[in-house]
Amino acid sequence: MSLFKVFITRPLPRAAVERIATRCEVTMNPEDARLPPAQVAAACRDVDGLVLVSTPVTEEILEHAPHLRVISTVGVGYDNIDVAACTRRGILVTHTPTAVTEATADLSFSLLLAVARRVVEADRFVRDGHWHFWTFGCMWGTDVAGKTLGIYGFGRIGQSVARRARGFSMRILYYSLDRPTPEREHELGAQFVDRETLLREADFLSLHVPLTPETHHLMGAPQLALMKPSAFLINTSRGKVVEEAALVEALQSKRIAGAGLDVFEFEPRIHPALLAMPNVVVTPHMGTATGETRLAMAMSATDNLLAALAGERPPNLVNPETWRK
Repeated sequence: MSLFKVFITRPLPRAAVERIATRCEVTMNPEDARLPPAQVAAACRDVDGLVLVSTPVTEEILEHAPHLRVISTVGVGYDNIDVAACTRRGILVTHTPTAVTEATADLSFSLLLAVARRVVEADRFVRDGHWHFWTFGCMWGTDVAGKTLGIYGFGRIGQSVARRARGFSMRILYYSLDRPTPEREHELGAQFVDRETLLREADFLSLHVPLTPETHHLMGAPQLALMKPSAFLINTSRGKVVEEAALVEALQSKRIAGAGLDVFEFEPRIHPALLAMPNVVVTPHMGTATGETRLAMAMSATDNLLAALAGERPPNLVNPETWRK
């Protein structure tokens, strides 16, 4: 019996690659860099499965992949995949939602603390030789304990951020299209409010929504104008959820106090004004960047891939309408 053919778009941990190789003929891009669309299309010409690591898949690429049965993306987001085109062709699309939760929540709260307590500024201040002795007025920041955390999107990651906030005795408000049970709300100490209340009352607003046509520019000028002048925006979801030009204007005009950003509207390009602002902390889309989490993501993607190729329903199927028993 011939082996399934699989292409992996960027290097993955050896354990994941070796597991796939026990049942498939594997080829892999050896460089940790995004391949041009033409190269992706060429690599997919004869494959049954595609393991996707931060690589767009368009309908044009799918036209060159007549044997493709499953796309297994290593990550929770799948806005880089033309899911509708995959569904029309009967291609299963899977992702790894559970593996990313805790690391992303950790980074969200890290950005919140860093921007509130001016950690990056203070580090630079010391390294540049400006600290000569303790002074009463040096590097005043903002308290976190007891403040109001607004969580926009209350899925796995949003709820994990809420658990961290409880340790800081924060008041937790949230808005989400999907509400957890009253028992879970009570467990997390979280109160559901409407969007306007969330924006008006949050001292820290943390975004945890997928990128969809409905969430594109979810935070634009009108929404930012509702926030407190003392409030901070935290975004570890998707860059296009925030209208970057509007955020720059809100920060420059002091309509909000600062921001902690792991994702950007046109990444890897970042608005130069954001990079020049000391009250903005930026990181390079590293929400899941721990050894343990990246391995878990790769193994979850492997489970999805191998299940689909074996004719089983994969654990994390994005387009269930493609599944036929």
